[in-house]
Amino acid sequence: MPQIAIRLAKSDDLDTLRGVMDAAIGELQRGFLTPEQVQSSRAVMGLDRQLIEDGTYFVAEIADAIVGCGGWSRRATLYGGDHSAGLREPRLLDPACEAARIRAMYTLPAFARMGVGRALLAHCEAAAKAEGFARCELMGTLSGVPLYAMAGYEVLEEIEDARGGTPVPLKRMGKRL
Repeated sequence: MPQIAIRLAKSDDLDTLRGVMDAAIGELQRGFLTPEQVQSSRAVMGLDRQLIEDGTYFVAEIADAIVGCGGWSRRATLYGGDHSAGLREPRLLDPACEAARIRAMYTLPAFARMGVGRALLAHCEAAAKAEGFARCELMGTLSGVPLYAMAGYEVLEEIEDARGGTPVPLKRMGKRL
């Protein structure tokens, strides 16, 4: 396994992050979703700059190249990018009784199944725990569910999001830290 370094994402990373996300959405969901569902999923997936502004979004690098990204949030928004209508909820969560959110996890397809997602997820969970959260929740795509299940997340709810036109199956998952 290559050495994976995790660092905070910066606004200078935005173009690279968009490229990672676009490649992951387009390629890693094949075999899990129809082409129409992949296209539709773009309406509810992507970059949430609030995470970068909050200092809770990270990049994974191998040899100084960004190969993945992901974050966590102390805000109520469970999933969606800047462009995702109806999903934004900037209210701060109460760590005493609410779960932190794991958000916007993406890996370049060439680096899938090399530990990038696991490293980012572990980093995010540790950061949320350090801020007093005892649980995490996320909205998993079908391609992400195997990673989250291996990390101890359990399905809490299954939904379909049709904001992009074609219904896309998603799973809300949770874990005690």
